[in-house]
Amino acid sequence: VDLSRRSLLRAGTLAASAGLAYGAGEVAVRLLSLPGSTRRFTGSYEYGSLQPAQLPVTQWLFDAVPSIDPATWRLTVRAGNAVREWTYAELVAFDDRVQATLDCTGGFYSTQDWSGVWLSRMVSPSPLAEEGRGGGSHTSVYVRSLTGYDRRFAIAEAGRLLIATRLGGMPLDSGHGFPVRLVAPDRRGYWWVKWITAITIDDLPPWWQLPFPIQ
Repeated sequence: VDLSRRSLLRAGTLAASAGLAYGAGEVAVRLLSLPGSTRRFTGSYEYGSLQPAQLPVTQWLFDAVPSIDPATWRLTVRAGNAVREWTYAELVAFDDRVQATLDCTGGFYSTQDWSGVWLSRMVSPSPLAEEGRGGGSHTSVYVRSLTGYDRRFAIAEAGRLLIATRLGGMPLDSGHGFPVRLVAPDRRGYWWVKWITAITIDDLPPWWQLPFPIQ
């Protein structure tokens, strides 16, 4: 019994010491303004916020940065039998704005100013979108990249999703999703689909996808 008690006390002492060491380390990081002082709750470090030129270029797994001619590129929005093709010139004419934080699973986050067009502007005339707002919880928006990368969202989120054409007031470059990319506030970076070519409204539930894309 004494041995068990000593072992328990020793384990408790070690745990308390580890906790104190961790706490002291966190305090030191913040007092000395070390990189960890700007970590988010996700563990990501701040990098290049409000400095678009410093925003890192990342892509998911096997995606490569494509070369896209804006003169021939089209964004196809489909809802049932209704199809609308948007040109780059049409989309760049919008100036909806949002400041949002891209939190990449690669370990950094960066807050930037984005502008473009709210997705709700592009899908609201759709009968399916109207049905979704009327309580159809299984109605979703499927966003697909030129690379095949895709993500699915509830139609109710359309008013918070931006089809971005500009970063910091300047047109996107290829690495950051030119001609258009998705900005999904409060979602991790892998939801921010780049190089979008197709948006489809359908009656599949928004969870009808892998938790993490494999493309």
